[in-house]
Amino acid sequence: MNKPLFNNRIRAQEVRLIDETGKQLGVLALKEALQKARERNLDLVQVTEKVSPPVCKIVDYGKYLYSLEKKERRIKKTGGQLKGIRLSFNISPHDLENKANLAEKFLKRGDRVRIEMILRGRERALMDFAQNKIGQFLEILDKKITIQKEGELKKRGARLTMIIIKK
Repeated sequence: MNKPLFNNRIRAQEVRLIDETGKQLGVLALKEALQKARERNLDLVQVTEKVSPPVCKIVDYGKYLYSLEKKERRIKKTGGQLKGIRLSFNISPHDLENKANLAEKFLKRGDRVRIEMILRGRERALMDFAQNKIGQFLEILDKKITIQKEGELKKRGARLTMIIIKK
């Protein structure tokens, strides 16, 4: 993790300043921004340098670093990436097996997997059948590797989704 620039290490002439409450104070000269941070007994931290002028926040530097480390640990714990597996309504058992093998590969690598099924037209009326297909997929996958559901099966319009992780 590269530590963000703070206080006198910031090299930009002007910065877009955000105070400790999240309110934008506008574009200010670096000296002015440093002065505002010192008045509040806090640090000026450069959040991003990819824009012009760079964005800086007035925060307690120690607490900011701690929150970044905590966020990084949470990402590492839950898995690196979110991979998607899309099932169709009329998927054959053999194809279901192949999709389960692919999901197993992702899970063993430490990624989270989103299972998704999009229902089209008259398929929407057969929601129970679609849920059974996803259940069959999870059974096949559970025989190969122990999985844990990150949430229940969610219905969003004509789309069924679920996120699973390796136990």
